[in-house]
Amino acid sequence: MKIYPIETGNFKLDGGAMFGVVPKTIWQKTNPSDDKNLIDMSMRSMLIEDGNRLILVDTGLGAKQSNKFFSYYSLFGDFSLDTSLAKHGFHRDDITDVFLTHLHFDHCGGAIAWNADRTFLQPAFKNAKFWSNDKHWQWATVPNPREKASFLEENINPIKESGQLNFIHSNYKDQIGFDILFMDGHTEKQMLPMLSYQGKTIVFMADLLPTVGHIPLPYIMGYDTRPLLTIKEKATFLNQAADKEYFLFLEHDAHNELCTVQQTEKGVRLKNTHKFTDIFN
Repeated sequence: MKIYPIETGNFKLDGGAMFGVVPKTIWQKTNPSDDKNLIDMSMRSMLIEDGNRLILVDTGLGAKQSNKFFSYYSLFGDFSLDTSLAKHGFHRDDITDVFLTHLHFDHCGGAIAWNADRTFLQPAFKNAKFWSNDKHWQWATVPNPREKASFLEENINPIKESGQLNFIHSNYKDQIGFDILFMDGHTEKQMLPMLSYQGKTIVFMADLLPTVGHIPLPYIMGYDTRPLLTIKEKATFLNQAADKEYFLFLEHDAHNELCTVQQTEKGVRLKNTHKFTDIFN
């Protein structure tokens, strides 16, 4: 097995929304904002090369939305999915599986693209199986008012219409090749890949832990549908991550690819941050 971080792009979100009830005077120490109160965010995917499978975990925003849509998110930097894949010698047509942690637009928007003459939408990975789970799919396709703006039909419906949609079931390790942690605080049945790699454990954090600034338990997003459940899930996971020395792969931290955590008298806190290549060959 070989794992690669794939930078699909950077964007900005409101710092207050990203930290919920935590005051700006506190969160700006770890996540400084600009004059519009926006903080830097990444859309870092994970590419897993495992035998004859090439699995992409999440896809970023993609490029099919309007300029007006993208203007809301202050895109910055030169990263793109295609250039990041090419850096490691791959093309999107090489992808055999696209694993979607959940169907919010910043995680699955890149799964769907316009055809050549922009007359219809189609899967951006023509040779891939797309993986979700039935409970989250139902949640996303009949959205609640709180999440409706995050579940965009143009990102979701074409996956099913293509015939490439697959659901993870109880034998998911046989289906996709790695363990999965299911989390319900942010959204129903968010899936976090958990991999044994080079003698260490890596967990793809998706939206359970957006950045290293979110490690303290009350530091959770205003976007979470069940905030008290997020706190409970995060507490259980971070204690385990500290005790078992997991490496946490950060999808949304624009400045840190990996981190580790440790037990302190104040609870679990950041231990170290790392570049992926500093730890893994």
